[in-house]
Amino acid sequence: MFSVRQMKAARALLAWSQGDLAEASGVSEPTIARLESEDGEQVGGRAETSGKLKVALEKAGVEFIPENGGGAGVRMKKRKR
Repeated sequence: MFSVRQMKAARALLAWSQGDLAEASGVSEPTIARLESEDGEQVGGRAETSGKLKVALEKAGVEFIPENGGGAGVRMKKRKR
């Protein structure tokens, strides 16, 4: 599970537009815009849709940080040497 704010932050880290995320995830750009217009604790819509979005962002190098006392967030994964 991840929030709308985490999804927006992940796109910002990658310098991706909604169109870029749509292309990478297979989710339409209007659907992404609709989901991002709602501010909630988790991305709305179908579980399959949010799963596709999360997988696309993770494949691009984003790591979702769960609520752990410091607040949920996102960061780029460390590159393996």
